[in-house]
Amino acid sequence: MKYTESISNVIEQDKAEKISRLIDQSSRILITTHLSPDGDALGSSLAFGHYLSRKGKNVRIIVPNSFPYFLKWMPGSDNILIYEYNKGAGQSIIENTDLIFSLDYNIPKRVGEMAGFIEKSQAKKVLIDHHLEPGKIYDAVVSHPEIASTSEIIFRLLMQWGEYEKMTFEEAECIYCGMMTDTGGFTYNSNDPEIYEIISLLLRKKIDKDRIYSKVYNNYTEDRFRLLGFTLSQRMKIYPELHSALIWLSKEDQSQFKFSKGDTEGFVNYPLSIRNILFSTFIREDDALVKMSFRSQGSFPCNQFASEFFHGGGHRNASGGEFYGSFEDAVKLFEESLFSYAEQLKNRDI
Repeated sequence: MKYTESISNVIEQDKAEKISRLIDQSSRILITTHLSPDGDALGSSLAFGHYLSRKGKNVRIIVPNSFPYFLKWMPGSDNILIYEYNKGAGQSIIENTDLIFSLDYNIPKRVGEMAGFIEKSQAKKVLIDHHLEPGKIYDAVVSHPEIASTSEIIFRLLMQWGEYEKMTFEEAECIYCGMMTDTGGFTYNSNDPEIYEIISLLLRKKIDKDRIYSKVYNNYTEDRFRLLGFTLSQRMKIYPELHSALIWLSKEDQSQFKFSKGDTEGFVNYPLSIRNILFSTFIREDDALVKMSFRSQGSFPCNQFASEFFHGGGHRNASGGEFYGSFEDAVKLFEESLFSYAEQLKNRDI
């Protein structure tokens, strides 16, 4: 039995074949991903970019804004165009491409200022994502919310195209990083046995999973740790009767610790280590909006909470959202919303 025979083909074959034809018919291909790109956004984009380059395509990757320093080790990351730093070049690339891939986001507005140019583009458009409610502007859609990461979907797509044997070390590294970061180091949304079959196949490409983990999770600055200490000691509130916790940071708080993008990665997970806490929320004031991160344990649907009150979504135990208004109003809305879920939270088994 071939190693890959243990992985099921979850992507509809006609969709896989259509995307393959679109690639064959295109010479200039653009890969885009969402605002504040995380490990899965970058991992899936870079892996797919390496594949397309291997196929002889002219490929560009554009991200809306900058990404965390602990993800800049990924092969190819130095060739990514950051739109907020060079909008003219970004618009020119979008206008002169044949095929646009939207990876790890479901609707154009999640790429910020780039959205209008992507929507107006005459290029064919393909969505590959794992979030609910995909947009309607695409010529082909591969959407699998039941899959833990877009990087895993990219692996499955390449495998269905018969590309596993030719998969490079760089492609495998990026896919693994995306899968690892979007499951919190395989601590949530990661009970599907096939995830570990895929990891085994990636390891056969000679990746060093321990090195990847260290590059991401053991690569923080001193300022990040001091910010974490401040957050947990001064900016945390527990709602014991609701088995919930809130941590928050204003822009003023962040400025005291030389805040860099990515410094708060993983903060939302810490309150879940407290006994009897099932739902954790992190609220962070950003430049134009307030960012929300949600984590839960067991069956509490934090993605439903995010969708209902904060224009968000994601997985049952890991999701995000946003709020357009003052930081104070965001915190107030969170508390009001939390108490509207009181019955569900009070009745959860610990």
